[in-house]
Amino acid sequence: MTAIIPRIGVGVDVHAFSPDPARELWVAGLLWPGQAGLEGHSDSDVAAHACCDALFSAADLGDLGRHFGVDRPELAGAPGTDLLAEAARIVRTAGFEIGNIAVQVIGNRPKIGARRSEAGHVLSAAAGAAVSVAGTTADGLGLTGRGEGLAAIANALVYPR
Repeated sequence: MTAIIPRIGVGVDVHAFSPDPARELWVAGLLWPGQAGLEGHSDSDVAAHACCDALFSAADLGDLGRHFGVDRPELAGAPGTDLLAEAARIVRTAGFEIGNIAVQVIGNRPKIGARRSEAGHVLSAAAGAAVSVAGTTADGLGLTGRGEGLAAIANALVYPR
């Protein structure tokens, strides 16, 4: 009997806040009304994007830019949850199953803890696997600490089928 050896991947995403007051803030698959949105090609959901990169990393399938790059105009404004669902499909098509994903959003706002459970449900539905969500601040350091943007770090566990 051959042992199933899991693979772990890491994903990181960072976006600056947009000066455009009409840009909506989407983080962890949720709309955060009344908050400044993030700059980017899609909806700039740092949590969903980091989850995608963690999946691609674990399966050795490249990264977000390879699959959903800015050279794809049809993805302008695309929801991060759609990208995560597609990333999960790509990983499964490559012969892997997803064990789980953990993502931590880094920034002063929005307060992820207030909607952590809701975010986990939305991202889990998109990935078709358990996604846990957490948030933290950067104690005033760097672009997230100065309130200039948000970052997210994710880990994903996949295993060959």
